Amino acid sequence: MLHIVNKSPFERNSLESCLRLAKQGSAVLLIEDGVYGAAQGSSVEAKVQGAMANVKVYALDADLQARGMANKVLDGVTVVDYGGFVDLVAEHSNLQSWL
Repeated sequence: MLHIVNKSPFERNSLESCLRLAKQGSAVLLIEDGVYGAAQGSSVEAKVQGAMANVKVYALDADLQARGMANKVLDGVTVVDYGGFVDLVAEHSNLQSWL
């Protein structure tokens, strides 16, 4: 399953809930303000790093760039462009958007 999170982890608990409920082998794509969850040194860094043992975490490059975060991405988070976003959607038979 591909989980898509677009809300900041500092405003809502969408990312935390997603990481807690995502099953092993799932993928999590952070878009829009959700990319703040991929930041080094944030209060959710440990949760994201812990989840990466079971799920693959991606962040959308355009949204990282728009927020000045291109050089602040956690190790292990894969940065994808819009083509990569489409590939992730095509690779996964189920999608879950976290609002």
